[in-house]
Amino acid sequence: MRAIVQQVYGSSAMLSVAEVERPRAGAGEVLVRVHAASVNARDWHVMRGDPKIARWMDRSVFGRRGPANPVPGGDFAGTVEEVGDGVNDLAAGDEVFGEAVSGAFAEYLAVPRALLDRKPANLSFEEAAAVPLAANTALTCLRDVGERVLIIGASGGVGTFAVQIAWAEGAQVSAVCSTRNVEAARSLGAEHVFDYTRDTVTGRYDTVLDLAGTRTLRALLRLVEPTGTLVMSGGGNFDGGSWFGPVGLLARGQLARPFVKPAIRAPLAEQTPESLTELRGLIESGKLRPAVDRTYPLAETPAAIEYMETEHARAKIVITIAAPD
Repeated sequence: MRAIVQQVYGSSAMLSVAEVERPRAGAGEVLVRVHAASVNARDWHVMRGDPKIARWMDRSVFGRRGPANPVPGGDFAGTVEEVGDGVNDLAAGDEVFGEAVSGAFAEYLAVPRALLDRKPANLSFEEAAAVPLAANTALTCLRDVGERVLIIGASGGVGTFAVQIAWAEGAQVSAVCSTRNVEAARSLGAEHVFDYTRDTVTGRYDTVLDLAGTRTLRALLRLVEPTGTLVMSGGGNFDGGSWFGPVGLLARGQLARPFVKPAIRAPLAEQTPESLTELRGLIESGKLRPAVDRTYPLAETPAAIEYMETEHARAKIVITIAAPD
């Protein structure tokens, strides 16, 4: 099968298309014929091996000199090709979506049953592939949303879902993004939008979700009501080559928790069958819809990641791999 492969850390120039052995579905696994996959900031970090501390912290994803799995990619949507022993609720031809640890930038992917679910009926494969990691991160971050919510980094993959989820929960949503994304943020449910290229972000909010990682912890806390919550999730620049990257700001937030009045959370989004089912319900009810910036064919995956890295893509970038039968 065709797949994107990478042996050593580096830029998108380290990615290439190659013929690799097609996987098989082991016990408790599903073999998926991948129709589409999406690009996340996580893919960029794995490609770069950045921040460097991750090479020692998560050996299931990061090796010392290159990715643990030479085939990158996490989010996917496709059709079931075969099921392994113990999988009784899916069959060949079923349409599914989910998030693998790696290996999604390929024509076929073997993934544990717990990491996928049936595809939302009202989404294309390209749209469904844009959902899992980003939407689940937004959902996890906004479990206890306040009445007034500020989302910093509202035009990115997670941010576009976060605006919709906060709005669906009945919150008054304010968003921070660049000039070109102001109208898009409003269309997703933001009542007020700050253009960070010319506006000063003002006010105090019950919940501040920081997805950008470009402000100091002190500046973020000034935006939160004393009884409110600061939620921190990733972010930071894409220059690479750092030891701690966004982990540094997150760590400072955790260290400050006992000493400040607003609560500080840095939740980890774990993909489960229940979370995918919940997302499917929100999508099929019309409360949530993925926003796709651009699509690229599999062979142009390096260009897709470079676009995300240099152009700060709006919403999600999707890789199209195989057309459905």
